Amino acid sequence: MARILITSALPYINGIKHLGNLVGSMLPADVYARFMRARGHEVLAICATDEHGTPAELAALKAGKDVATYCGEQHQIQKDAGDAFGLSFDHFGRSSSAQNHQLTQHFAAKLKENGYIAEVEEEQIYSLADERFLPDRYVEGTCPNCGFEKARGDQCDNCGKLLDPTDLIDPYSALSGSKDIERRKTTHYHLLQSKLEGEVRAWVDAHPDWPVLTKSIAYKWLDEGLRDRTITRDLFWGIPVPGLEGKVFYVWFDAPIAYIAATEEHLGADYKTWWREDEGADDVRYVQFMGKDNVAFHTVSFPCTQIGSGEPWKKVDTLKSLNWLTWYGGKFSTSEGRGIFMDQALELLPADLWRWYLMANAPESDDTAFTLEAFQQTVNKDLADVLGNFVNRIVRFTGSKFDGVVPDGGEPGEAEVQLQQDLSDKIAAYTKHLEAMEFRKAFAELRGLWVLGNEYLQSAAPWAAFKEDEDKAAMIVRTALNLIPLYAQLSAPVIPHTADKLAGVFGTDAQGWPGEGEALLDRLERGKTFEAPPVLFKKIEDEQVEEWAEKFGAPRG
Repeated sequence: MARILITSALPYINGIKHLGNLVGSMLPADVYARFMRARGHEVLAICATDEHGTPAELAALKAGKDVATYCGEQHQIQKDAGDAFGLSFDHFGRSSSAQNHQLTQHFAAKLKENGYIAEVEEEQIYSLADERFLPDRYVEGTCPNCGFEKARGDQCDNCGKLLDPTDLIDPYSALSGSKDIERRKTTHYHLLQSKLEGEVRAWVDAHPDWPVLTKSIAYKWLDEGLRDRTITRDLFWGIPVPGLEGKVFYVWFDAPIAYIAATEEHLGADYKTWWREDEGADDVRYVQFMGKDNVAFHTVSFPCTQIGSGEPWKKVDTLKSLNWLTWYGGKFSTSEGRGIFMDQALELLPADLWRWYLMANAPESDDTAFTLEAFQQTVNKDLADVLGNFVNRIVRFTGSKFDGVVPDGGEPGEAEVQLQQDLSDKIAAYTKHLEAMEFRKAFAELRGLWVLGNEYLQSAAPWAAFKEDEDKAAMIVRTALNLIPLYAQLSAPVIPHTADKLAGVFGTDAQGWPGEGEALLDRLERGKTFEAPPVLFKKIEDEQVEEWAEKFGAPRG
């Protein structure tokens, strides 16, 4: 049994997350955590809301609330949505916690002590109307690269170019809209990443088995040369910087530290057994999940913080990075009513339908376009026609011919021996892909396992055998019924609510994993009575797709 620490990229606090956010980090982290628990490992899955930074202040201002109240409410909304989606984090914390305040200030103190933080004077935009310095996102203007008129001071959303507020043409305050702004000198802390480049590169080099996407992003930043970065901001909301009054730490400095802090929220002093290699974490395998836009911060910036502290903090062993899920090839947008968000998805259909589609089509090798038409097709074919159809056929036949009892009688033949072998082979492949976090390949194998049940029923034809040889029909039915608790275990990582329903048919447990060489087709107690469950999956109708397309801004035609 291994000790496995799993973290997901922290969802930002400013509003409920869309399906792309969900499949980009939180959902694959949950699937992997559930799988590893089923395999018998000791798992600690940690996540938290990311609550600092300019967007939090702006969102609170727009909502007419103070930031602390706004963040508290949004944290609960996001936690409730995650729970409803079946996200099984052991703890879902907050980056604004007292533990993260203390740990962030601790890391900064160690970095400064070790010569990796420098106090610098730099020019920033000051708004006379707002009587404050404006962090990069509080400044908007025209992009000097493409001419987009609503570029932010950190990046242009139109062309993607990274910017400084002083690069913008005709800049103005995002708070008041005032152009009564000027450049003023202000003092900040720089994290001297350039001094840590060699150690970070050596650490990245030591992980040749990382996914290609993860490695390519890490090496791109390293090959361009690590730049010293400002890790403080002129904001009111955040973790105060000792020695720099009126400043808080940059959100990208404190947010990764929140993984550790959330563990401390959950475990108290025992958090060190998962995070400090001198206190027991040397045997922990640490796996992170995140979208590609977060990778650089976790393969370069956060390791700089950990290495520069001079302390034996546990660093990531495997970072599973994912590309983007798009809305018909474009961006999800809250403000423009484009795309489906987590709370909306759950109002339409049960969580498992979304979980299955998103993971079976996870954006692993490239960006993937979500379309309602593809979602409908996948749910109807995979869940309704394959898994749902198999369960419905066999339990209803058993109810009509064997009074809803797992029948005794008959001995397995060549078809059953072959089915056992086919199941074993596919389970081995499925397990291997899940261990490698190759989700598309894994769930293609799981679908194949469901198909085996339908193919067996079709070829063995218990309805025909029943007319001539009731014992043989009993054996076929018993064999097929045994697939239901097996499918429950195998499906639990991805469709846990359905897995519980399947296991509940016979009062078994969806937890656990089939062992190598196990007699997969003779697990159920013979003579056991059961009741047929309701239909597992209702098909999605064309009329529903048309209605949702109109509601969520799907391009038509």
